[in-house]
Amino acid sequence: MACLSGNPMFMVLLFTISFGLLVLHASAELQRFSHTPKPDGSLSFLVLGDWGRRGEFNQSEVAFQMGEVGQKLDIDFVVSTGDNFYDNGLTSEHDTAFEESFTKIYTAKSLQKQWYSVLGNHDYRGDAEAQLSPVLREIDSRWLCLRSFIVDAELAEIFFVDTTPFVQEYFTESEGHKYDWLGINPPKSYIVNLLKDLEMALRESTAKWKIVVGHHAIKSVGHHGATQELISQLLPILQANNIDFYMNGHDHCLEHISDTESPIQFLTSGAGSKAWRGNIKETNRRDLNFFYDGQGFMSVQLTQTDANIEFYDVSGKVLHRIISSKQLHSSM
Repeated sequence: MACLSGNPMFMVLLFTISFGLLVLHASAELQRFSHTPKPDGSLSFLVLGDWGRRGEFNQSEVAFQMGEVGQKLDIDFVVSTGDNFYDNGLTSEHDTAFEESFTKIYTAKSLQKQWYSVLGNHDYRGDAEAQLSPVLREIDSRWLCLRSFIVDAELAEIFFVDTTPFVQEYFTESEGHKYDWLGINPPKSYIVNLLKDLEMALRESTAKWKIVVGHHAIKSVGHHGATQELISQLLPILQANNIDFYMNGHDHCLEHISDTESPIQFLTSGAGSKAWRGNIKETNRRDLNFFYDGQGFMSVQLTQTDANIEFYDVSGKVLHRIISSKQLHSSM
């Protein structure tokens, strides 16, 4: 096995076998995965962010409610918006935090589905490459984490974007933290190429629903607030390509904000464990539809005509619901 591990064809084969997923050729550089929807063509999944704390800060309680909702909705997969392991990512692909914060926490039968994950800024403070390693998939086959990639679920295409390298302060004001930038240097070229590939993939997409997932918020009234680099570099691409939803974590809250210049709905699900009570900005509340500063998660149900999105607290109570169609957007 060791002599084959450096063979690219072997790695592709291992990747495919490990997940039971079909790896498709993409016209751009973003790797694409096929995920078959339900027989009626519908799709349902959960969205969780900022969670990996070995069950502490109500992570286990949130996981339990995810299992309940996951069973009720018969979910197809789970999306993680990043900051998967606190405080400083994983030390290696053999770090016990992977099992202690993931495998042993999300144990419900309904959650034994594929998990699609992106990296957050805390993940970059450890061995970022470890979370991308096939070794973790051998430990727990649910795990799929890449920097940027696409999930093609026929009805919807979900575009996962590595947002941490966009944020300049991580390079200039690291506040004593060490970030693992291996694989993205030089960062300017990395970002230019990522945006080019993303724009091409979005432009060519014919999916009924187009969703983009990143760790950092484009719009938020939470602790971190809006990410200016994403507003200037990513948002124009999303607005020009008819994106329905941008989903993120980073701020440890649940949030729904509308865009003033397009139909895009900005959804924050970063409340998987430790939350920041009372930490809301008094400014930039324009088009804020919902904000909750406790722990929780989000569910998404999609059909050919409608999207039903719900935000839940740690007890499983529905706090906010978005009903969206191709003709109209509304929230209750």
